[in-house]
Amino acid sequence: MPTATADPVIHDPRRRRSVLIGVCIALMAVIASVSGLNVAQPQIAVAFDASQGDVLWMINLYTVTLAALLLPLGAVGDRWGRRPVLLAGLAVFGVASAAAGLAPTTEVMIAARFLSGVGAAMIMPVTLSVITATFPDTERAKAIGVWTAVAGGGGILGMYLSALLVDVASWRWLFVLPVGLVIAAAAVALQAVPNSRETATHRFDLIGSLASVVAVVAFILALHEGPEQGWTASVTLVSLLVGALGTIGFAAWELRHPAPLLDVRLFGERGLASGSVVLLAVFGVQAGIFVVLFPYFQTVLGWSGLVATLALMPMAVLMMAASGLAPRLAARIGARSTMAAGIALGGLGLALMAVLVSVEGGYLSVLPGMAAMGLGMGLSMTPSTEAITSSLPRERQGVASALNDVARELGTAFGVALLGAVLTAGYGRAIESRLDGVPAAAAADARSGIAGALANADGTSDAAALIRSAQESFVHGWRQAMWTGVVVMALLLAYVILRGPRRTDARQPEPEGV
Repeated sequence: MPTATADPVIHDPRRRRSVLIGVCIALMAVIASVSGLNVAQPQIAVAFDASQGDVLWMINLYTVTLAALLLPLGAVGDRWGRRPVLLAGLAVFGVASAAAGLAPTTEVMIAARFLSGVGAAMIMPVTLSVITATFPDTERAKAIGVWTAVAGGGGILGMYLSALLVDVASWRWLFVLPVGLVIAAAAVALQAVPNSRETATHRFDLIGSLASVVAVVAFILALHEGPEQGWTASVTLVSLLVGALGTIGFAAWELRHPAPLLDVRLFGERGLASGSVVLLAVFGVQAGIFVVLFPYFQTVLGWSGLVATLALMPMAVLMMAASGLAPRLAARIGARSTMAAGIALGGLGLALMAVLVSVEGGYLSVLPGMAAMGLGMGLSMTPSTEAITSSLPRERQGVASALNDVARELGTAFGVALLGAVLTAGYGRAIESRLDGVPAAAAADARSGIAGALANADGTSDAAALIRSAQESFVHGWRQAMWTGVVVMALLLAYVILRGPRRTDARQPEPEGV
């Protein structure tokens, strides 16, 4: 079995602060690149004369590559050393981001996004495993809270900065931000981040790594293609089958391997299982909410992409604040109670948005629900992340961190597929009953979505009525999506109450300042 090297714990508070700053800057570069291109789809399509399918490949290939390689590259960080893998990942990510910003063709852009995903998969698990491996137990929870705040709120901040760059400059400037963050993170890592790793006595689990890649890629493809192609389409069913077979094969191999990539027996422990389930569901609901909120701001309220992104900032700020508060709350009332409180707040936020949203109410009708959601997600994510990382020994923190990140990525794909499908179905049923007397062409555009209804309403005799019908239909679909999220959160709350991590010592020492 693997054995750890010399004690990697850092006892100097100043150096711990530098380590935390460095890994959070690196994490911000990865998170900002996940959603950055979403705000520039039209400009990219025009620049490369690319189809919508090509543009989606540019966006999604990064996320798929990142999710697929997290587990094996997290294990590589444990074996080869977290500092060299972090620096190598920053180098790959920085070069690939610069190549994407300078890309002359669609093919170069897609290749650059693939390499960016590889670099991100080297960076992301290491940023958390460095914290869990080098911070003392009394300070680890607070450091994880800071990391979680960046991971949760950094995506919204990255979307806002990306939208700002597209509006005031060019889409190519989107890649200046990650390159700058990479340079800053590398400078700090070279000075402050120590090298910690395990000494392995068995070969690297290559077969388990390949099985995990197959399973993750297949499930993500199924969740991406299901809403578009249909859940009974051959590509969706084949992807689900391959994902299921890959998961079964991975579990069977890990049970017999002497040094498994991930010991699946650990999922019998409450901490690892409940932490993974909570992150999967909470990030799924969060991603699904963004799918609903953005069109509401842009098509119902008529806001630009920049203003719509800015409207999400209260939610991000509260999420980040709650992530910092969660370790102190967990030390007083326990991780399970803190997770349950966050899930309950998140469910309340969804219910508030379902009840209060309207065309006339505008932003103020959804702001209370957004605030509750932000607080709830922040409270639930930090103890869930700590439950996962504390379930594996210090020398296996790369795998623990990767598992945490895989749960987030799969949850995001699942949430977008589920809540997006509910919204689309609800809108379709509502708009159908409002199309009597509307010309066939305009009716067909309206059925395709609210964007089509607004774009082609001018050609009808009563454009204002059609626009109003589309907006009200969207709000109807919104309510159904929110209530679906409430059901998910209610089931999650029941699970955490019954199977959440046990409370060991609620009176742990108060973490020192990080």
